[in-house]
Amino acid sequence: MKKIYGVIGDPIAHSMSPAIHNDAFDQEQMDAVYHHFHVTPECLQDAVKGMKAIGVSGFNVTIPHKTAIIPLLDEVDELAQAIGAVNTVVYRDGRYIGYNTDGKGFYKALAEEVSGDLASKKTLIIGAGGAARAIYFTLVKEGVKQVDIANRTKERAETLISECPYEKQSTALTMLEAEANIMAYDLIIQTTSIGMSPKVDDTPLDVTAIKASAVVSDIIYNPLKTKILMEAEQNGAKTQNGLGMFVNQAALAFQIWTGVMPDTSRMEQIVLNKLGGQTC
Repeated sequence: MKKIYGVIGDPIAHSMSPAIHNDAFDQEQMDAVYHHFHVTPECLQDAVKGMKAIGVSGFNVTIPHKTAIIPLLDEVDELAQAIGAVNTVVYRDGRYIGYNTDGKGFYKALAEEVSGDLASKKTLIIGAGGAARAIYFTLVKEGVKQVDIANRTKERAETLISECPYEKQSTALTMLEAEANIMAYDLIIQTTSIGMSPKVDDTPLDVTAIKASAVVSDIIYNPLKTKILMEAEQNGAKTQNGLGMFVNQAALAFQIWTGVMPDTSRMEQIVLNKLGGQTC
């Protein structure tokens, strides 16, 4: 019997997840199919019950359900519980178990690009929203101790730092404070939606004073090169867009469901093909 997987969200029609997961199932010769399911907030509880009733083997969770789904699951992984968000659910022995692969996907993509010991990099995260939370918690859990957070509202950054249960050395900064001290950082991670298409001329932070040995990572992948990445490159820094994070979080979810790590380079090419001329 064909196994059913999917992604729930509102909206969801734009999701590229069916394309990459269905291709992975084909490549691994697995009798499975992946659909997108449009689930509104008021229908979330009924949707989860319905999926369990028909035996959906696993699903991804996207906006706006990542936090709301937690009390509807039978078990939640320790990191996902700490982050307060679930993006991957697997069906095991009649129970739905939740995980968060967003931060781990980012960390895996980053480790493939950054030379040297990640734990020793003085890091700045721009933003204090859901993506920043997943990345911040994962970085410090993986041993990156010196991670500062800059946010338009400094108090939100302070709250994020205080809620992280792992050992860390972190300071909350305003954007102006971060800009004034930008040369101190080895790694700068942009987690906001600023610079995303169609507002490609926007940037959250001036990075023209960064050191040439720095790495600047932006979780946005549409456009593939945001303004902050272009400015960083012009000043000699190495850059990374959000495509690696998207692909690796999806690959980790696939592994949780099936025990198999799919071909991430193939996944990445599918996303690039889907983006086509829509990358700016």
